[in-house]
Amino acid sequence: MATANDTGRLALETVTPLHWAGVVLAAITGVLHLVLTVRLGLGSLAGLGGSFLVAGVGFFAGAAAVVADYRRRQFYLLGIPFTAGQIVLWYVLNDPSFSGITLGIVDKVVQVALIGVLAVLYSREG
Repeated sequence: MATANDTGRLALETVTPLHWAGVVLAAITGVLHLVLTVRLGLGSLAGLGGSFLVAGVGFFAGAAAVVADYRRRQFYLLGIPFTAGQIVLWYVLNDPSFSGITLGIVDKVVQVALIGVLAVLYSREG
């Protein structure tokens, strides 16, 4: 079982291919959220743009915590509902006629895969 790394250094020797898969998936969805933040413009940070910014930063922070071996198991457990919430919010707030829906669907596929990776990692390190 991994322990918390409080040194602030990367713990690359403990990062498995499954960890890297989760990091890549988190980075993809994080980038997509930051792109949406930019598309909405800085004036929208108080509203939907701000939520995209928080989500994007959250995905990168979680990935960084995993690579640094900082409380990994807690980040897996937190990451599952955080990511699932993104899917639910997209479904509730999305306009089906929106022309950019394909990007949203790609993002949701990435997020479902991320939830799967996090669940496996959580169960393996239990």
